[in-house]
Amino acid sequence: MISAIRKAMVFVSLALVAGACKKDSSVGPITGSVDDAAFNLYEQHFLDAFWKLNPGWATSVGYHKYDSILLIPNKQNREKLLNFTKVQLDSLGRYNPGTFLESNKMDYAILQNQMDYMQWQIEQLKAYEWDPSSYNVIGTFAYILNEHYEPLAKRLTSFYERMSFIPAYYKEAEKQLKDPVKELTDLAIEQHLGGLSVFESDFADSLKKTNIPDATKKLMLDRAKTSADVIRGFAEFLKSMKNDHPRSFRLGKDLYESKFKYEIQASETAQQVYNAAVDRKKYIHHEMAKLSVKLWPKYFGNKPMPADTLAIIGQMIDTLSAKHVAPGDFQEAITKELPKLTAFVTEKNLVTLDPTKPLVVRKEPGYMAGVAGASMSSPGPYDVSQNSYFNVGSLAGWSPERAESYLREYNQYILQILCIHEAIPGHYVQLVYSNKAPSMIKSIFSNSAMVEGWAVYSEQMMLDAGFGDNAPEMWLMWYKWNLRSVCNFILDYGVHCLNMPKQSAITMLTHEAFQQQAEAENKWTRVSVTSVQLDSYYTGYKEIMDLRDEWKTKMADKYNLKDFNEKFLSYGSAPVKLIRDAMLEKDKAAGSPGKN
Repeated sequence: MISAIRKAMVFVSLALVAGACKKDSSVGPITGSVDDAAFNLYEQHFLDAFWKLNPGWATSVGYHKYDSILLIPNKQNREKLLNFTKVQLDSLGRYNPGTFLESNKMDYAILQNQMDYMQWQIEQLKAYEWDPSSYNVIGTFAYILNEHYEPLAKRLTSFYERMSFIPAYYKEAEKQLKDPVKELTDLAIEQHLGGLSVFESDFADSLKKTNIPDATKKLMLDRAKTSADVIRGFAEFLKSMKNDHPRSFRLGKDLYESKFKYEIQASETAQQVYNAAVDRKKYIHHEMAKLSVKLWPKYFGNKPMPADTLAIIGQMIDTLSAKHVAPGDFQEAITKELPKLTAFVTEKNLVTLDPTKPLVVRKEPGYMAGVAGASMSSPGPYDVSQNSYFNVGSLAGWSPERAESYLREYNQYILQILCIHEAIPGHYVQLVYSNKAPSMIKSIFSNSAMVEGWAVYSEQMMLDAGFGDNAPEMWLMWYKWNLRSVCNFILDYGVHCLNMPKQSAITMLTHEAFQQQAEAENKWTRVSVTSVQLDSYYTGYKEIMDLRDEWKTKMADKYNLKDFNEKFLSYGSAPVKLIRDAMLEKDKAAGSPGKN
């Protein structure tokens, strides 16, 4: 999971996957028609105006002009943002994208979709009324504190000035909430209390490393204490809030289809992809059954196989899952796996890697807790030199039973696949390529289905290339992992559109997706505090695999896997359907991969 998808805590919860990638601080030299030149200038003016209305988002992508500002989440500021979207849609309507270069055609479609999406969020979704977790500002403060984009004293000054808005911010947040979702309320409490150390200790520790005068330090520490008190007070407010008629966390089919359209930007509707996911689940079960029957004598000797196919698969997976690391070694095992993946990708010539881009494995920060056990945080498009972080959830404090269940889920096979997905050649590699794409727009408004889809696609690509020595055990576990992406979609759509009850969801995940109880419980928590995001994995994977098949047919004997991978990645984090149009149409006459 790319935590981008929720890195920027914008005041109306507008971040798509904003911090997922990054670029140079200008749109870049793109030659073309007069219309292209005019549109390039428009993009620059658009971003200048956009960041003024979204300073937290700006910080998360590395634009630091407004680091010291925190906008109050009131009606007036929402109306300013709404008026902005209307003005921009009017401006976009004056261009003819048919005359643009391919990159600008994509940008045009992305901006139009984003402005429509923001209007819909403010006028229809109204999450600011029912999602207390959307008011979590701690992530941006942590970013200012931890990233080394400017001298520490300057960053701490921005941190200090931004804190001045916290009391008014949370006072307004309390006014905006109406019948909030209970599950999102619980999440907000957990994340706000989990992130208090940013103000209570991390800020003070950083101050000690500067030459800021003592008198000024005292003022800064006093404000940090006030900020922590306010944030703690917001958590207490949520705990004691009278909420006799909480909104259901289930989004409902109408809102869901709209959100899917804007956020995923797929070629098909959510229901159409759901139907495909149901068919994919049947196919995977068939393949897993063949592998399990093949492996049975190796692990069970002459013991009779169960009559039920799913029982055969389940027993085989349960046996293989016993091989896992100790609870205290989970993060270290991930760190050790990354050089192996790097060597394999290089040896098989799957995609060119950039060894100069830092990747750091770290314990998941407290303010990110409660959604996913592992994720990738990449620097913003204006901060290309900063670290990418592989966030790993801690098992500290877990009961032995819960830890064992979790580690059986992330056994020695799945842990390798997890590292492929999150890092190499998954999220980390894709986002490095995205940083080099020619437009800032594709980075800032990155498409979650493309980002997550690439990570899922890369898993199969690695196994197809021989990773894991083509061992049937590894393939069986990959099918289990791929089934996870498929069932993510079935679960999310089923819960939010078809009112799937918790027990049915848990049964599907444990019995049909062969997940451990702890993993299934965690996934239920996730589906109750997010919507549509879980669709990204299968939707993007399906679209990329379909595109590769079409590209392979088009290129015939000129097809090369590395060429496809690098051409696909060269377009940045754009929706797959836009990349498909560019790849299949742009080179129709050339008959070769070419360049974007």
